[in-house]
Amino acid sequence: MTHQDSQFMMRAIELARTSVETSSGGPFGCVIVKDGEIIGEGNNRVTSTSDPTAHAEIIAIRDACARLGSFQLDGCIIYTSCEPCPMCLSAIYWARPEAVFYAGTREDAAAAGFDDQYIYDEIALENELRRMRMQTLLRGEARNVFKLWVDKEDKTRY
Repeated sequence: MTHQDSQFMMRAIELARTSVETSSGGPFGCVIVKDGEIIGEGNNRVTSTSDPTAHAEIIAIRDACARLGSFQLDGCIIYTSCEPCPMCLSAIYWARPEAVFYAGTREDAAAAGFDDQYIYDEIALENELRRMRMQTLLRGEARNVFKLWVDKEDKTRY
């Protein structure tokens, strides 16, 4: 890790601290860097926005993608104050950055009351074994829409 990496991580941690001090959300912060410059920032805003998806990484990804005018983070590095939760990790994979650095671990988050282990456990289960009822409904109609997508010649692939 370079001195510059440490500086970017300190900014992510500073955003996490600000989130706690301003009561905007939980103790999480994130910055996204491209070519040595911060192009996206976010702090947890779940409680202040009543949005369960307003995690620091999600906010930072939205910010960076808007600034880049792209739905992918090619050539970007994510610095986040804590190991990403399953939702954020999925969003990070969809955004396709070059790398992710994190400070705290999922165990550190769990010790502070942010335990996502049950989600990791649920993802590994077959749908019929999950706590939340999941059932297929109108699959044929949905498949028709997928066929429209497959046949569409001018689509933007991602």
